[in-house]
Amino acid sequence: MSDLAAYLPPPHTIQHWSLSKPGASGRGGIVASQSRAAAEAGVAVLEAGGNAADAAVAAAFALATAEPWNSGLGGIGFAIVHKPGAAPKVVDFGPVAPAGVDPAAYPLTGKWKQDLFAWPEVVGDVNIHGPLSFVIPSSVAGYDLLRTEFGTGMGLDALLGPAIALARRGLAQDWFTTLKVSASAKVLRLYEESARIYLPDGLPPNPPYQGKPGFLQQGALAETLTRLRDKGLRDFYEGGLAADLVADFQAMGSVIGAADLAGCRAVVREAMPIDWRGTHTIHTAGGLTAAPTMAAVVKEMARLPVSAGLGADWYRGFARAMRGGYADRLTGLGAGEGAKETAETCTTHLTVCDGDGMMVTVTTTLLSSMGSRVVLPRTGVLMNNGMMWFDPQPGSANAIRPGARPLCNMSPVTVTRAGEDTNPILAGGASGGRRILASVMQMLAFQLDFGMGPEAAAHTPRIDVSGPDSVTADRRVGDEVLGGLAQDGGLEVVEHAVLPVNFACPNFVARDGNGVAEGITDVMSPWSAALAAKT
Repeated sequence: MSDLAAYLPPPHTIQHWSLSKPGASGRGGIVASQSRAAAEAGVAVLEAGGNAADAAVAAAFALATAEPWNSGLGGIGFAIVHKPGAAPKVVDFGPVAPAGVDPAAYPLTGKWKQDLFAWPEVVGDVNIHGPLSFVIPSSVAGYDLLRTEFGTGMGLDALLGPAIALARRGLAQDWFTTLKVSASAKVLRLYEESARIYLPDGLPPNPPYQGKPGFLQQGALAETLTRLRDKGLRDFYEGGLAADLVADFQAMGSVIGAADLAGCRAVVREAMPIDWRGTHTIHTAGGLTAAPTMAAVVKEMARLPVSAGLGADWYRGFARAMRGGYADRLTGLGAGEGAKETAETCTTHLTVCDGDGMMVTVTTTLLSSMGSRVVLPRTGVLMNNGMMWFDPQPGSANAIRPGARPLCNMSPVTVTRAGEDTNPILAGGASGGRRILASVMQMLAFQLDFGMGPEAAAHTPRIDVSGPDSVTADRRVGDEVLGGLAQDGGLEVVEHAVLPVNFACPNFVARDGNGVAEGITDVMSPWSAALAAKT
């Protein structure tokens, strides 16, 4: 018998190629975004005289059209603003449950749900999609506060102009759009306006077999952005747009009311500092973000020697620190041991540095990919499914309650040298749900401990630790690292591919003492780009 009779096929390879992502550098400022179109919008604002806060607002609004599955007008988020010579500030527009939410509306089936979080399953998945999954949409309030508190006073015509132009053109109908819409099609089809926009003829939109892709119109979104430009951003909460939002909420059974919208305000607060080995300070959004877990992990990582380089011992030590951090975090959440994200995450991250050295880092999200999967017909707003951040078990540490704020995974950061807390040298963050923290931590370590620039750090293989029991490793870390990790428990070896999404998507911008900034985005994200403003 031939030796090949017992042949076992090797693991399937998704992407048999070696990829690199170009970075950007310059003195006039950098915008790094998961969408090149949004980065271009931010760069246009920088070149028109805006600062990093202005550019971040323009890019964030552009993302509502350019990357609708990850963020938009129906979302929430956090930002850190760090001006040279000033203490970093947090713009908090995080998730808040509506006042009328009733925990009894989320009855349990008795089973466990393996979606983004291993919560008990709710009857009909009403906490995951549909009108009962909405929390109050606070993104527009966050962008409004970001521009009024920290911007240069640029008018809404300049800040929303790029977003309106993109919305009038529509969403690029290329292969990546097909992939992202297909991933949510099973639920998008349940909601009339969502299906009408994203599932023409009942199927995800396909690009032409040859030639340039076309563009997909996204309902009333362009009109809504135009109304915000003309009426002001508070119109979303107190004006005609608010009335249209509430009308749709009531028609479909959401409990978000006019008072929830009118009372929606972003707030500015102090950033939470974390000491990094006594050499740097990491400035975080604090509160109910990933920051408290980051602080615990950084403390453990301080024991890891870095003189031997980035090898098996370092990765094993990092994995142990992350496991311990998540054991504490998930116990507090009430998720139970072994809770792990198993579905596609949403969220976007963008990082901006202007020519004066001001850095703005923004993480904003709909939570799941396509959020609630509900597009509101009167406004074209795709709503979040932020109720999924809550543990549906009554009485748990993160239970559903009126007006409550859940714990979430976002982790925007800025960095200063120790003793120089008013001069940022690095800013960044990531998208990817519970995978965010491991990504941000490694990108920080690669740059602060191992002397890499952003571009080199982004091209260095990473591992992921999203819970207390196992590690996911990019197979490119090498056999020595994989062997070391395997000694400590469960190990899954994977590709870093476009899909399945096994790692978070980071972007970072660094600025040196000569005023030159360098930025990079996630290598595997097909649309992402870091772009430099012209000086």
